Amino acid sequence: DDAITAARELELALTGRDCGLEERAPMCGVPYHAAGNYISRLVAKGYKVAICEQVEDPATAKGIVKREVIRVVTPGTVTDTASLDEKSNNYIVCVYQLNQYFGLAACDLTTGTFDATQIIVGRTEGKLVDEIARFKPSELVCQQHFADSKICGQLLKQYNFALTIRPDEYFSLTAVREQPALEMSEQQGHTASESIWSQAAAALLKYLQETQKTNINHITAIKPYAVQDYMQLDSIARRNLEITETWRDKQRKGSLLWSIDRTRTSMGSRLLRRWLEQPLISRHDILWRQNAIGKLKDAFIQRSELSDMLQGLYDLERLSGKIALANVNGRDLLTLNQTLCKLPAIKAAIHAWDDPYLIKLHDDLDLLEDLQLMLETSIDPDAPIAIKEGHLIKPGYDPEVDKLRTATVDGKDWIIQLEAREKEATGIKNLKIRYNRVFGFYIEVTKSNLDQVPERYVRRQTLANAERYITEELKDMEDTILGAEQKSVALEYEIFCDIRDRTAEKLVKLQQNASVLAQIDVLTALAEQADRGQYCRPDITVTDELEIVQGRHPVVEKTLESGQFVPNDTSLDLNVRRVMILTGPNMAGKSTYMRQVALIVLLAQTGSFVPAESARIGLVDRIFTRVGASDDLAGGQSTFMVEMNEVAQILHHASSRSLLILDEIGRGTSTYDGLSIAWAVIEQVADRQQLGCRTLFATHYHELTDLEGLLPGVFNSHVAVDERSDEVVFLHKIRDGGSDQSYGIEVARLAGVPQEVVQRASEILHQLESENGGQQRIKIKKMAKPMDGQLDLFASSMAIRQVDELLDR
Repeated sequence: DDAITAARELELALTGRDCGLEERAPMCGVPYHAAGNYISRLVAKGYKVAICEQVEDPATAKGIVKREVIRVVTPGTVTDTASLDEKSNNYIVCVYQLNQYFGLAACDLTTGTFDATQIIVGRTEGKLVDEIARFKPSELVCQQHFADSKICGQLLKQYNFALTIRPDEYFSLTAVREQPALEMSEQQGHTASESIWSQAAAALLKYLQETQKTNINHITAIKPYAVQDYMQLDSIARRNLEITETWRDKQRKGSLLWSIDRTRTSMGSRLLRRWLEQPLISRHDILWRQNAIGKLKDAFIQRSELSDMLQGLYDLERLSGKIALANVNGRDLLTLNQTLCKLPAIKAAIHAWDDPYLIKLHDDLDLLEDLQLMLETSIDPDAPIAIKEGHLIKPGYDPEVDKLRTATVDGKDWIIQLEAREKEATGIKNLKIRYNRVFGFYIEVTKSNLDQVPERYVRRQTLANAERYITEELKDMEDTILGAEQKSVALEYEIFCDIRDRTAEKLVKLQQNASVLAQIDVLTALAEQADRGQYCRPDITVTDELEIVQGRHPVVEKTLESGQFVPNDTSLDLNVRRVMILTGPNMAGKSTYMRQVALIVLLAQTGSFVPAESARIGLVDRIFTRVGASDDLAGGQSTFMVEMNEVAQILHHASSRSLLILDEIGRGTSTYDGLSIAWAVIEQVADRQQLGCRTLFATHYHELTDLEGLLPGVFNSHVAVDERSDEVVFLHKIRDGGSDQSYGIEVARLAGVPQEVVQRASEILHQLESENGGQQRIKIKKMAKPMDGQLDLFASSMAIRQVDELLDR
């Protein structure tokens, strides 16, 4: 069956072989040297591939050579770096559920990165989904009951990963005690034995050991974390803000990461991605990064030199993983040596900056001089990829290898001399001495010269146009040459394995160096972006202020010509300017502006400088977005229901320290329904007794501008336009005050809607306006708060109640 499946999936020819049964055994195959490509294609389709190899020497084996499965390749355990995105981690995630508690463990086998946390699920499972979504796993390991759950079904619909089910004993406390990495976490004070996350981690470690069939020594310790220790971004916010990939195309280009990534190494790029996906909420930690970036930014020449040094570094993080899994070859060790050779210059360069973070990185960078010297003197500069075919060890490193090589070379020179002697002795000018793996060395004579062959030649093989012979002298030298070559190859492999094992002894230091180099790379890259992009250093406070002067959208700005982007100011606080009601026409830039504010806050709490003239950022615990919507056909939800689900999530989970980006709430239903819901939501987020958080609320319900002055903390802004006689020009500038028009007909004209349709729309608009006293809007007035127990459509607590009722239907 496997042959049939592989032939179908890989588009291979399916053959068969007699096996003593009525039907021939189906067979298909691929060249050994190209197996990696075919394995990658199968794994990408969700298959697990078992790798079998001979585990004993055919020369000494009795009977059939013994074979064993040496590794199982699954989507989450791929270690072939050629088939992975070098700028992204390849995570495998494990989930363990105990009542309302979930343990979560995530590992990238290629780097040894292993994180774990536990989540208490209350009203919804959203927190768990959001955290799994952050890792974007290739594979998820769980128990059967979780695989059957609604939440797992939801995850499988939204994300493309393989599902692996393991029995309950994998998740037991006994399994926890069997894992050295968890014991080390205990020693570091993480109380693994008392944590739900440890049971998920134990199951994942056991599964990795099961598939790799070897020690996974590069996973030295688990790093537990608490979700609440970082800015929380749900999957909707990550999607809407396009932090690491675009919403529609799922491409890196066009994302925030793409716009600021000036890293020079793969490990640096992966770390920058992790920083953006997990912004900080500790002012101390933010300033720790910010200060280092500032020092690097102010030293252009030294920073440029450091960037050039980083440019040539290999992926030490993934190389360490290959070393731990014994998957390295000679060329890998050569690249390791080249990276180690660059460490002294990088360490000296970092020493020039007087900054606590940079000083720590300088001190943590281990030059590993003994390892570098060993690799420099041992590995041949022209070492092949194969490790069992010789030519791995540098001349002069091992006397015995040199002796065997000399015997081999001298023997081959002797063969050349013998050929010349035999030509002269026999008079056969085209006589050749050749070699193949089946017959060894032989003398070849064409049929036309057979009458000149001496009697001492012993026939070995007959061909159509020639005969092949052997002599006693040639046979003796063949044994000498081949014996020396075989011994040399075997000895080189033995020495290589010893070098590989001695390199693995430095694994912890190598991983530490990889972490240090990645951090240096990210800090240098962010400093370069701050310098070249004219970013400012934001003032991070624990107050409720959000002041941005001449802020710019980092992605949109990069796609435009220099100076074309129109910057804008933002001023929010929790006292008098909590909720901005933003009005203006479509295409004027409302959504861009709101995303811009969110991205500036996110960058600031990553520790980065931000695209603005100045910024003062009061720390934000979560960013929520409700921007754009589409039908969820697979989930059976309309656009409006999708929107209401998102609003419900926001109102249930936001706090007074959150930042809300709300765009066009209520637009998917009738005018009165939509206006009512939008109004109630504004009351909820503006009321400090209910939520009272910083909010940007874009709308085409111009009636909502009347809430300025009626609700404390609510104020109006609009996107300015320039009305001319024949057209409307969007200025993309945010100004105080509300707008009474949406300019929808003008936008339709710009979009190329047929002129007769545009003209008819204008006529209808004028007619409607005349019927409504020249107004395009419904006049609203202040409505008194209901008394306790009184139901009222516009009560501040009704926002959640209305949404919940819609969901219940």
